[in-house]
Amino acid sequence: MTPAFTILIDGECPMCRHEGNLLRRLDKGRGRLTLVDITAPDFDAAAYGTTLQDVMGSIHGVTADGRLLSGMEVFRRAYAAVGLGWLWAPTRWPLLRPAFDWLYRRLAKRRLWLSGRRMVCEGGACRVEPRGRRRSVVRAAREGREGREDGEETRAAPRSTRASTAQA
Repeated sequence: MTPAFTILIDGECPMCRHEGNLLRRLDKGRGRLTLVDITAPDFDAAAYGTTLQDVMGSIHGVTADGRLLSGMEVFRRAYAAVGLGWLWAPTRWPLLRPAFDWLYRRLAKRRLWLSGRRMVCEGGACRVEPRGRRRSVVRAAREGREGREDGEETRAAPRSTRASTAQA
């Protein structure tokens, strides 16, 4: 049996996982939805006619006839598949649709940052990785600490000591 709708979901994004788990529960094992984790090692975006960069940029879904959809339309189709399309009906209304689509695009654009990750593209290949050390160095600076290369943090010397040391 071919599912009515396949959702390409970021399994490392807490917000995305929550939505995916909710949809899975609402499907109640009826097979109307299939969720595919785009962060799985064996995931191949090319098999869906897209790139990792695209599917990490916004949610994507695949209809039973193989059409690739993205953005708010994926949510509309997913909730319709589990019988709750009426909840998302206002997002289709002509006056409201542009606003809902815009809001989703804004959220999707910041999703990786919100989940503590970033997209790194080198040599024609992209991967998602933790934001990493840069964030802890910035946080340490705000808290008045300096980061060390071994990952440990040390307390910065008081400003007056640093100033006198620099002059010496």
